[in-house]
Parts: sequence; structure tokens; C-alpha cells
Amino acid sequence: MRIVLLGAPGSGKGTQAKILKDEKNVPHISTGDMLREAVAAGTRFGQKAKLIMDAGDLVSDDIMLGIIAERLSQADAADGFILDGFPRTKQQASDLEELLDQLGAPLDAAVLMDVRFDILMKRLTGRRTCSKTGKLLNVYFSSQEELDECASGGGELIQREDDNVTTISNRLDIYREITEPVIDFYAERGRLRTVDAKGTIDEVYARLLEAVM
Repeated sequence: MRIVLLGAPGSGKGTQAKILKDEKNVPHISTGDMLREAVAAGTRFGQKAKLIMDAGDLVSDDIMLGIIAERLSQADAADGFILDGFPRTKQQASDLEELLDQLGAPLDAAVLMDVRFDILMKRLTGRRTCSKTGKLLNVYFSSQEELDECASGGGELIQREDDNVTTISNRLDIYREITEPVIDFYAERGRLRTVDAKGTIDEVYARLLEAVM
């Protein structure tokens, strides 16, 4: 199983990837985690990335591709992988396709976690953390009982500073402009599979399994 997970912020990619990773025993390769691991391990491309990050610049696509190649060469990725967070642009998708062909590990599918933007706004702007228990809640989707439980236990519902309408709207606009064309890239190659990502975690996971198996 070699797949790329696509989807807007709040679409549940990370949550579903972790379940799929545990059940199918393939690594969930998040580009943010992978970058930090490469820097910490001092790999060839990790060292290059560290110099760039220390200077306050963005890591270039060619270095990210090098880090991906290093990661996919590890033994746990021999039977497949779930790539999350890359590609974010059509050019990255094209470069990744070339790299995977060189590695003899072409993608089986690009899976789009599809959710309406009005639901995404509620998922993201409604997120709260109980200050007492650390439990993640949502003012739109959690039950009133769960929300009241935090307050009755002496806690407060805390909202992250960046989970506001302005910031979330900007993130979604950037996704529309830059990342949505990646969906067309994979659709044109017959590799796109779309999963309705609305519903409970278990409901969405059942649809994801159906799409990738």
C-alpha cells in the first residue's frame, strides 16, 4: 500500500492515517515529522535542511524530496507507506512521481479526504481543550454533556489562538489556491480516490479502507 493523503486542514488526514498505520503496519510519513527526524539524525539532507532552517528560510523542494527518498529507503517502508503533507503543489506532485518511479515504488493511489468547507470551519474554529483534563472537544460537535463535564470538573474550554475565523479562512484560501490543483494532477492520471470524510471516525475509516483496499 503506497498512498498519498490529500485534504484541507481539518479533514481528518492525520487521525485516519494513524489508524491505518496501526492496522496495516505501514509507516505514516508526515513531512513535518520526517523533516524534524532527518535534522535530529543528521542525515545528508537533514544537515542541509538544518542550515536553511537556522537561517530562517523555507526548505526547498529538492531537499524535501531528498529527505523523502532517505525515509522511504528505511526497512519499515519496504511494504508501503502513507505520505501526509506532501505534495502541496502540482510541481511537487510531478517531482514526487519521478522520484517514486526511480525508487521503483509508484503510488497506488492519492486519497482525497473530502469535506465541505463550512464543516471544516466548524471543526477548526470550534476546537477547544479542557484546561483540567486536556481532553479535546468541539463546541459544535461534542455533546453538551461532554462540554458541561469540563466546567463541572473545574476546568475551562480553551481555544487555540490560531483557531479563529480569520486565520482558518486564510489557511483554507491558501489550500484552495495552491493545493487543490494537486487533486486534478492525480485525477488526470487515474490515481485519485475520494473519501467522504464527514461523520464519525469509524465511519470515515470504513470508507477509507474501501477506497484503498
